[in-house]
Amino acid sequence: MTSTSFSPGLSENRLRIADSAPGFMPLDEAHALHDTAATLLSKPDSVGIGVEIGTYCGKSTVFLGAAAEPVDALIVTVDHHRGSEEHQPGWEYHDTELVDPHSGLLDTAARFRQTMFDAELESTVLGLLAPSTAAARVWGREVDFVFIDGGHSMEAAQNDYDGWARWVRPGGALLIHDVFPDPADGGRPPYEIYCQARASGRFVEASAHGSLRVLTRIA
Repeated sequence: MTSTSFSPGLSENRLRIADSAPGFMPLDEAHALHDTAATLLSKPDSVGIGVEIGTYCGKSTVFLGAAAEPVDALIVTVDHHRGSEEHQPGWEYHDTELVDPHSGLLDTAARFRQTMFDAELESTVLGLLAPSTAAARVWGREVDFVFIDGGHSMEAAQNDYDGWARWVRPGGALLIHDVFPDPADGGRPPYEIYCQARASGRFVEASAHGSLRVLTRIA
């Protein structure tokens, strides 16, 4: 695996660690995520904070942390670590190795911490263990970007958009993963909140990378 990105934080070792972490983001989209975050966090008007909604085991978080570290920025990644609907028993993406034997429930928190430890990003990435709705209630400041990659039910996606898009600073960006205009390619909720963002008059599409959409806040 070879890095094509410009950040000194995205080392071959971190690429290897991200590759080994359970997760679902294609490498080309992960690189686009990294480069977008690095650009936003290095701007003169940056506030030095980016937010990720939906951590899972930290695969995409490695790319965000690698973008933040060289400019002494922070990444806050929000997840209840019990998994989304598709991660539960009987569903396609259920991973029995991530089930906590004490509770009998999915628990990805320890695997996320392992990823951050191995990637040496524990001082750059702050893991917020909470549902995004609860975390949004106590959040209170603008950020350079919000990356939404949480639950893919309509309720979960809508809650993530309603709770977090408003914190993107003017000139910052809202990033949404798994946006599929064709229903045959994937679930609709991320596409629906992408359409809401564009229709709001606050965001305009800046770029698209596979299923990743980058929307700049203009108002």
